[in-house]
Amino acid sequence: MNRSLVSLRSVSPNDASHLAEVWNDVIRRVGPEDQALDMESVIAEVLASDCQRIVVAEYDGTFAGAVHLEHTTMSAINREPVVRALSPHVLAPYRRHGIGTALMDSAVTWAEELGVAHVATAAVAGSRDANRFMARIALGPYAVLRVATTHAVRSRLSAHRRPVSAGNGRQLTQVLAARRSLRKSRAGVEG
Repeated sequence: MNRSLVSLRSVSPNDASHLAEVWNDVIRRVGPEDQALDMESVIAEVLASDCQRIVVAEYDGTFAGAVHLEHTTMSAINREPVVRALSPHVLAPYRRHGIGTALMDSAVTWAEELGVAHVATAAVAGSRDANRFMARIALGPYAVLRVATTHAVRSRLSAHRRPVSAGNGRQLTQVLAARRSLRKSRAGVEG
């Protein structure tokens, strides 16, 4: 008899340090203790919610990966219901053992139970394997989430903004007047 070594279960408060490890590349950049505290807070919120779940995957009884599921809408302005599978991650030693497939299957199963027609996920832009996996299971791009520090965006916005002073306003008026005059003279020559 061939039994699967992959099993799924609901998250428990004891999983905080494991979640901090598996989601290390997508959570807050702080020390391991603070990351574990963040995960304890996330777990408490999920366990108190009817709209969220964290599914943990084990391989032969050892923590191997997890996915955060949320029953929500496509976006704040698109009210189409969706089950969002956030950060389906598998620890490196357990990849290519069917764990990612099992985690995404849990998202599809929950969507079917809820009667939700869409499943959405996000993969780290630089993760070629994750993006290829998502494409193989029919998940295509819908939007691109771009992120930068507030300071970086402010600097770029400031660089694009040209201050308007009395001199610049007058100069713009002169340029526009010259263009109008040029257009009129061309129209007169062609007509």
